Amino acid sequence: MKNSLLGLGGLALRKLLPTSSDKEFGDLLPHFAPKAKRIIYLFQSGAPSQLELFDYKPILKERFGEELPASIRGDQRVTGMTSNQRSFPLAMGDYTFDQYGESRAWMSNLIPHHQKIADEICLIKTMHTEAINHDPAVTFVQTGSQQAGRPSMGAWLSYGLGSENENLPTFCVLLSRSDWNGGQPLYAKLWGNGFLPSEHQGVMFRSGHEPVLYLNNPDGLDRAGRRRMLNYLQELHKSQYEHTQDPGIQSRVAQYEMAYRMQTSVPEALDISKEPEYVYDLYGENSRKPGTYAYNCLLARKLLESGVRFVQLYHQGWDMHGGLPFLIKMLAKDTDRPSAGLLIDLKQRGLLDDTLIIWGGEFGRGCYSQGKLTPDNYGRDHHPRCFTIWMAGAGVKKGVSYGETDDFGYNIVRDPVHVHDFQATVMHLMGVDHERFTYKYQGRRFRLTDVHGHVVHDVLT
Repeated sequence: MKNSLLGLGGLALRKLLPTSSDKEFGDLLPHFAPKAKRIIYLFQSGAPSQLELFDYKPILKERFGEELPASIRGDQRVTGMTSNQRSFPLAMGDYTFDQYGESRAWMSNLIPHHQKIADEICLIKTMHTEAINHDPAVTFVQTGSQQAGRPSMGAWLSYGLGSENENLPTFCVLLSRSDWNGGQPLYAKLWGNGFLPSEHQGVMFRSGHEPVLYLNNPDGLDRAGRRRMLNYLQELHKSQYEHTQDPGIQSRVAQYEMAYRMQTSVPEALDISKEPEYVYDLYGENSRKPGTYAYNCLLARKLLESGVRFVQLYHQGWDMHGGLPFLIKMLAKDTDRPSAGLLIDLKQRGLLDDTLIIWGGEFGRGCYSQGKLTPDNYGRDHHPRCFTIWMAGAGVKKGVSYGETDDFGYNIVRDPVHVHDFQATVMHLMGVDHERFTYKYQGRRFRLTDVHGHVVHDVLT
């Protein structure tokens, strides 16, 4: 081991690897004192309708079935799924809204557990994006570009800030799927490293007895044998690196070593068998069932406690072009209690003060019915012009509803927040100046926010 590529282990290897553009034109990260040390991103894949959950628009029920005024829609584009519709009737189901907490935040009866945390969260009602279809929109939110190939937000933060636990990945991913609605596909590019060193890509944990594929030793190979094999492999990689100076070799070695350490760290980090009964009650009955959203919310808290810096959850099923009144009720039931329970759990443990929680999808839903409108059924098409997310925890103002949309929930009338603004704000909370944190690739210096984005200071403490 003395002469191996790793030398004294993972810490020594990190010094050999390029970090934050090799800091050749930027300061060491963080650039300033961070408010947040870690992030849980509860991504609602498929785009939940803000109109049934958070953005109360009584006119949609009052004028049910009437045409969306042409002056509101203007010449804005719609998807191919509704571009041939002759009619755009306003639609809203039989939901009730009320104001909750001292903040008097509007929320619907679909999310009773969110009502209990109204004074803890910051609702941003004026998010907007250019992407109008799922794949480019999700890619845009996660990587800052509609085209594949850029690093994800978690990969950027892993690369810039490093790990708090050398025995677990800095960036972990958990997937769940609604039993009621299949949802849009998700791809590894969403948590990929892009052009950053490959050890910064998100590591996906699966439900079941083997959370990480190929992590366990095969039959006939014990841990000591695995260690000897890795030592020999390191010598070969060291020789090859001295010949080629290819940084990809160092990344592969770092991943081999991480996998070796994860053989012992992962089982403990993912063990929820010792959780007290009140914790399961917080997250709901599904928190005992591997692979569910509730279970993954509980695992996310466990991973944070183990030193993971960025935990990304994806819950599929929010794409509701038809049958929305039934489907949104089921999806809200799946996610309402675990999302609120996670926040409450972190607060009780003293972790919310330096943890950032994000909840939201890739775009919103339009105020008119897609397809045939009936008294008890309708769908909603994609709507990039405005949608709602919420943030809570470290450095985020509590009990705030930021921004305003028009009476139909179609256009923004005050305080717009672009996807790049959102990303810049998240980076700021982690102590990173998004304009200074760049990586030189193919002659250009790239960053998560490309050449855009402003920190939304109005939502920060």
